[in-house]
Amino acid sequence: MTRPQRRARRRLVGALLALGLLGGAQARTVKIISADTLELRQVDGQELVIIAGENVELRVDEDIVKAKRVEFNRTRRTLTLVGAASYRSAKDAQDLRGENLVVELGQEQVTGEDVLISDAALEIRGAEVERIPGQLRATGGYFTTCARCGRTPNDYAFRAERLIVYPGDRLVAYNAQVLLADIPVFFLPVLVLPLNDKERQPRLEIGRDATDGYTAEADLPFSIGSSTLGTTLLRYYQNRSPSLGAGVALRSVAPLPFVDRATLYTLANPRPVGQSGYDLDLDFSVRGRVPLVTATRDLDYTFTVNQRDIGRAADDPGRGVTNVTFGAKAEYPLFSAEFNYVGRFGPEPTTALDSPLKTPEVIIDPKVYTNGGFSADFRVSAGRYTGRRNFFSRNAPGEGPNTTTSRLEESHTLAYTAQPWRDADLSLSNSFTGRYYGNGARTVDLKLSAQLTQRFNTTNTLTLRSEYNRLEGTSPFAFDALYGRSLTAPVSLSLNTVPVKDVTFGVSYTRDLFKKPEEQGPLGLTLGVSRVPLNLSASASVNLYTKELDSLNFSATLSDPNSGTVTVTPAQPATATTPARPAVTTRSSRWPAPGLALSASGGYTKAGGLSPLTVTATVTGSDRTNTFSVSAAHNIRTPDINSVAVTYNLTSTRDSVLNSLRLSGRETLLPPTGQISGDATLTWRGQYELKTAHSLFLQRPAGATDNGPITFSVGTVGGAATNWNVTYGGPYDLVRGDWTRPTLSANFATTRPGQTLRLGATANVPGLDQPRLELTRAELDAAWNAERVALAGRALYTRTRVGTFPDDKPLDTLTLDPLRFSLGLGRAGQPPGAYVTAGLRQTFTWLDGVRQNPQPLSPVLGLTIDRCCWALQAEADLGQRRFRVAVGLPGQTAYPLFDLERERVNVPLLPTLP
Repeated sequence: MTRPQRRARRRLVGALLALGLLGGAQARTVKIISADTLELRQVDGQELVIIAGENVELRVDEDIVKAKRVEFNRTRRTLTLVGAASYRSAKDAQDLRGENLVVELGQEQVTGEDVLISDAALEIRGAEVERIPGQLRATGGYFTTCARCGRTPNDYAFRAERLIVYPGDRLVAYNAQVLLADIPVFFLPVLVLPLNDKERQPRLEIGRDATDGYTAEADLPFSIGSSTLGTTLLRYYQNRSPSLGAGVALRSVAPLPFVDRATLYTLANPRPVGQSGYDLDLDFSVRGRVPLVTATRDLDYTFTVNQRDIGRAADDPGRGVTNVTFGAKAEYPLFSAEFNYVGRFGPEPTTALDSPLKTPEVIIDPKVYTNGGFSADFRVSAGRYTGRRNFFSRNAPGEGPNTTTSRLEESHTLAYTAQPWRDADLSLSNSFTGRYYGNGARTVDLKLSAQLTQRFNTTNTLTLRSEYNRLEGTSPFAFDALYGRSLTAPVSLSLNTVPVKDVTFGVSYTRDLFKKPEEQGPLGLTLGVSRVPLNLSASASVNLYTKELDSLNFSATLSDPNSGTVTVTPAQPATATTPARPAVTTRSSRWPAPGLALSASGGYTKAGGLSPLTVTATVTGSDRTNTFSVSAAHNIRTPDINSVAVTYNLTSTRDSVLNSLRLSGRETLLPPTGQISGDATLTWRGQYELKTAHSLFLQRPAGATDNGPITFSVGTVGGAATNWNVTYGGPYDLVRGDWTRPTLSANFATTRPGQTLRLGATANVPGLDQPRLELTRAELDAAWNAERVALAGRALYTRTRVGTFPDDKPLDTLTLDPLRFSLGLGRAGQPPGAYVTAGLRQTFTWLDGVRQNPQPLSPVLGLTIDRCCWALQAEADLGQRRFRVAVGLPGQTAYPLFDLERERVNVPLLPTLP
């Protein structure tokens, strides 16, 4: 793009900003990505913006519009794409290409002629196409799921006079011809093609139950007009009385004015054997918007009704209960109003309600008022409630676990901020919530606060804060109860200052005007020093009433790795205005050991006394890769050494490329328990490592046969494509000087493109308490993939023993989970069109060499015919005697056609008439 073109584009975007095009068009945002010219017109009282160019591209929210000429009607809020154009819907992942597309910004609707619509599953062509949220309509349409494969002709397709697509649900075509290889085969007056919503697929399931006898469940989808989709639910139980049950599941988009969405699920199901009549499940919900003249937005409302009886016991307190909820909210320039109704119909509740009933509730919430530094926020609600009883209240009306009464709640927050003088900040606040009940009860939550902060010398602050908190009253309800009574008036004073450079000091004290002297809080002191080489932080609290120290904590570090670096400021000769200056040599500090760091931490509490003192010394090498650290924790009260720990990291600096060595580890000694634990790792060339780990009690615990585990391992560093390791060790007895039950394990894994191999084995090695050498575990996990052949499998062998030595018997288990074989069939040079698979999942068990489950092999055989737009799968499980046939369509994993088990038959229905 040349410089004049860039300038023209900037002027174009600036003009659009001035016209308000980049603002929302009924909550939708239009942005120009590229264009050449801009023209403004007035036609019949309507304002038009003409955008033209070789490649005009617009963004409507996340949708993408491309054309050579776009006419934006600001009055009607429409975009007309003149000539050949495309519209990409980000929400539905659909591409629309056609002539003279019209985009309705307010209703998110697209119409056009000779339009091609494509997404991940379908490609639709139509003489006239209309797209609205949740629906696509086409006249004179041709659609197929094979077009995206690139094959010619398509395996199957459909031609229809009129079709409606519900994305993600189904496609309904009227007066449709079914085409195989683009040849008409037969005619259907109505065709329904399910897409990928499993809950709305046709289904027929037949089975047999020990109690109900023969059972059948059928779900039959249908549609009403262009806005309502539904499913008829039919149920049959041989031994129930009555035997038949029925219901319906509906969802409707914009069926009526002021209704955005409505859903209904209801099922009358026969009661279990031994009972008569029906159980009813009901879920009904409606949500929508109602325009209001003076409101800033439409009134939003929701209405729900639900009842759940199916599956409940006869004495369940929730049986026969219908819950009704209604909510509406409107916003006006000065306030918002809300109406809520939460009701319950049916038997009176015998248990406490989890959430309160509102019959009804009204909320008025004025907008926040601000004037300079003053702000006020009010909220009022009133209603009649039924909820869990507060048993701490003496005047909760009624009996039982719940109570009912009216309530008025008023809450407000007032705040004021100002700067009364230089470097001073003043803030005042008042927060109040009061609830008043129909039985005379009330609760009050009042908080008043005032704070004045004075800053001086930039780094020093003095803060005075005063509060008044009052909490009183008892609510008859548990959901809004205030437990306890509180009346406090704390006044606090805090000073934070920097007395000298790199030092901070703070003092804080709080006194409650309603508490006795002995109940007051302590005086708080803080000290911080950050001056090389010292870094210190300490805090203390002092009880002014008893004049005793309540607590003290400190942490200090002495360290300066740069103390050995000398900085030289060169000498400066004299000039006409400044005298001569000699060379100056400086250091960051006088710390004598740049590679040494010392730290200490400890504390004191009045109740617990002195805390353990922890001292740590760390030595760092010149290249910063070698470190050695020693730490000790000393219990001053005992006095005992709680722990001593050593950590180290050592790296060879000679021949560090070809023969690099790195040693790291840690050791910890706990003198009170006599336990020593740690580990060490020696790494060579960053690829191989030798490890050891131990956790030993120096004195064997009573009743134990060993002092703890010791292990050694050698192998490669984890993360490589090929890695291995061998580990030996186990529990060790220091008294007898050997392992008691050692094991030897080895693991190997390698991964290459299309190939994976993992091997592992563990063997018991003879020890003091283990007489045998035997393999106890072996595992193989491998996969190999060629162009048309794939092998994969996992085998696990384990051995345990039953009984006591020497009469114990081995119990061997071999698990194949799974063993798979796949063979692709098709022409050379083309992707396979069919796959033959075989899989085996089985467990074999032997006790003392005798097989315990002499069952034949139970493989699962499968056949898959794979096309990009459809797939047929057949599976035979010889062990479970189960046979399944399924067809896969775009957007679906598998649509079952036939599923036969020993006592159950599942034959889903083919698409039925809407």
